[in-house]
Order: sequence, then C-alpha cells, then structure tokens
Amino acid sequence: MSVKIKSVATVTPQYYKETAEILPFVETWLADQDERLRRKTIKIFEGAAVDKRYSIMDPIEVFTRTSFEDRNEIYRREVVPLARRAVEKALVKASWNAQDLDYIITVSCTGIMIPSIDAYLINELDMRQDIVRLPVTEMGCVAGISGLIYADNFLRANPNKKAAVVAIEAPTATFQLNDYSMANMVSAAIFGDGCACVLLSSNQNETGPTIKGHEMYHFPDATHMMGFDVVNSGLKMVLDKEVPETIASHFPAIIHPFLKKHGLEIADVDHLIFHPGGKKIVQTVEALFSELGKNIDDTKEVLRLYGNMSSATVLFVLDRFMNREDVAKGDLGLMLSFGPGFTAQRILLEW
Repeated sequence: MSVKIKSVATVTPQYYKETAEILPFVETWLADQDERLRRKTIKIFEGAAVDKRYSIMDPIEVFTRTSFEDRNEIYRREVVPLARRAVEKALVKASWNAQDLDYIITVSCTGIMIPSIDAYLINELDMRQDIVRLPVTEMGCVAGISGLIYADNFLRANPNKKAAVVAIEAPTATFQLNDYSMANMVSAAIFGDGCACVLLSSNQNETGPTIKGHEMYHFPDATHMMGFDVVNSGLKMVLDKEVPETIASHFPAIIHPFLKKHGLEIADVDHLIFHPGGKKIVQTVEALFSELGKNIDDTKEVLRLYGNMSSATVLFVLDRFMNREDVAKGDLGLMLSFGPGFTAQRILLEW
C-alpha cells in the first residue's frame, strides 16, 4: 500500500506589507525604549531575509494594544474562510469534491478554537457526516509534516481513501506589544501568516509523489527551546538563541540513519524540502547541506516571499516542488522540519 500526494494549494490573507513598510510601525512602537534596543530591532527586521509577508490583521491592528480575547477573536474570524479557500483550491487541482474526503486534519498553533477549524470546514463545504476529524495543535512549525504523517498512517491502513491536511497559521495574532525580549523581536521580524492544503490518497491509480517513509526525531530535555507561554495578553514566544547550534549538533543523527533505513545516502536525494524557520536556522542548515552537495534555494525563496508561517511554511516549499517542471519521475525528495519539543520530522518522497 502506498500513499500519494495528489495536490497542494496555498493561499494568503488579505493584508500585505513589504518589510520596509513595517519599519515605521516598529519605530513608533519602540519610541519610548532605549536607542540601542531600537537600532538592534530595526537591524533584526532588515537582516531577517524576509522581504514581505501577509497578515490576517492590518498593521495598525497588530501594533494596537488589545486583549488576548480580541486577538483570538480576529484569529477565529479570519482562519476559517482562509482555510476554506485553500481546501477549495486543492480540490479543484485534484478534480475531487469535498464529499470525496474521508479524513480531515487541521493544523494550527497560533490561536485557540473549540470546536476546531475542521468542524467549520465540514459544515461550510458540505463534507460527509462520517468524515474522520483530527485537529493538531501545540506542535508549532513541525506540525505541517506531522499532519502529513498522520494522514499517511490512516491512508496506509485504509485502501482507496482520501485525506486533506490543512495547515493554517496567524503568528501576527500572537505579537506581544509589551514584550521587548529578543524572542519577541525576532519572532515579529520573521513571521507571517498563511495557509496550505495538501490532498493525499491511498488509491493506487492516483498520480503524484509517493510517501516512501517518515520518522520523528526527539531532542531529549529540550522543551525550553521553543514554544509559547500562555500569558494574560496571549501567546508569548519562547525562542532559545541556541536553536541553530542545537540543530547543527544533531543534524547527522537526524539525516543519515533515516536515509540508511531506506538504503539511501544524502547523495541519492534530489530535492530538499526544508522548513525555513528563520535566517540563522536556514544558514545553518544550508551550510550543512552544502557540505553534502545540496541546496535549499526554494526554502530561502519561501522565507523571502512570505516569512515563517509556522506549520504552513514547509507546505509552501512543497507546493513549489509540485509545480516545478524539472522534477522528474523517480526523483527523491526529503521533507524536514523542526518544532517545539524539541522535535524534527522527516518524510521521504518519490516522484
């Protein structure tokens, strides 16, 4: 039994700003702060390798003092229509109907909704009453790949079934106006909002890249490295400055044993589909892959054009490979992402 990725669709919210257009808002926000902090923050924005980003909120709203409830209400109001657009776009690409779906997985960590987003999508898109739901939260950036892995496990056990994985994130809704920590500054400089939908099938007659294998890699005693603290004003970013170095120290153990289980070496992999966590992480991983003769150009381009959209980001990179004409039948692709836990997730694809 093999599972194929049938289609990938990405959508962005209505608000859009180039980084240069955001800087005046940052200057106003930090007007009462120390000059050194202001200069350092502007430098972080200018050097983040993010040229532009999309948002569910107007920048004026982002830099306005509001409550956790108000921000989460904006998240709740905006994510369902955005997710619906992504699912509809993916269904059109696949020539499927919403009623064809047997399984829906929604992934998000930047807002809180009960019922979760999938329940609204089932109603709005008139999906079947027996569709199986799985909302995935609290896994951060790694959850886009986690959703694909959960879908693959379901589909491998159930022939001729179809699944949708919807990753939707709005990090701008988590921005903390009273937090002048470097974690909040870096987060504000690199994150953007976006949504992706991936459709998968266990029907052997479907076309698309095949999932050949997947694995999770857990970093012991590293829960402090990344995540959110829940505070009165919302979700406060936790981001340890040692993340890039920690990834580098574990990198050989993450890559080589996984490929060896499939009888492969990194030289056999044609395409790297890596989550762009931020400039330092991208530079670290780029240097490690460069030593192995590989590039992560598509990863860097997604970071430049959209910023880090948490779980949705690696699916934006996957979408670029799905649309590339130079990806040939038989090519191998390695998907890789990191997230709170601390955790790495990998998927091996064959076109």
